[in-house]
Amino acid sequence: MDLFPEEAAAACLQTADPWDWPVAPDWQPTVDQFFGSQQGQALLAFLKRRIGEGVVVFPPQPLRALELTPLHTVHTVILGQDPYHGRGQAEGLAFSVAPGQPVPPSLRNIFKERQRDLGEAWPVHPEPGGSLVAWAQQGTLLLNTCLTVEEGLANSHQGQGWETLTDALIAQVSTNLRPVAFMLWGAAAQKKRSLIDEQRHLILCANHPSPLSALRGPEPFIGCSHFSRAQKWCMEHEKS
Repeated sequence: MDLFPEEAAAACLQTADPWDWPVAPDWQPTVDQFFGSQQGQALLAFLKRRIGEGVVVFPPQPLRALELTPLHTVHTVILGQDPYHGRGQAEGLAFSVAPGQPVPPSLRNIFKERQRDLGEAWPVHPEPGGSLVAWAQQGTLLLNTCLTVEEGLANSHQGQGWETLTDALIAQVSTNLRPVAFMLWGAAAQKKRSLIDEQRHLILCANHPSPLSALRGPEPFIGCSHFSRAQKWCMEHEKS
């Protein structure tokens, strides 16, 4: 999908100033602590340098998941790896693509499994497409472990500091009073398991929904029934 110049500019990161990235108030202390740290400052300097060099960085709002899903509303966490690296795709939510973009293969498998598991036709949004904003607004934290990426270069911002922030966010969800269902799809997400209190929260693991792994053992994504299992568990714990 080709974008007009003004649309293309709006679809990529314009600033390395976290004050331009709004988050819900109950996430703000964790975010502020990170960006006030030496590692957070180094990350911002890296982003500023890459933007200044003319590199196209996605998404335009790296912390959008924290804006749309306040901590006190989180009942489910879905962890991704890093944002989509195609122009116009990433919208700051794991696995989600901006309205008007084709649905990527991994997201197609997510919709396919949700339909198989819950009987819901996909996409289950007000508008056709792959935007998961509705999920985020209803309490599903769609968090990538790395929050920016350069155009056409998957994993290009890994190891620059985002992982420290997202580890802190996952740990904050784990220590919050509300029990939460965590869906960890693939090895990258499952590395975060040690940050989660398994005595209080539900942890569901499966292969990544990518077509390369969705049907493979030992834990195929297709057929994992994570959506119904999480839904049942959350309903039971809301009553307790």
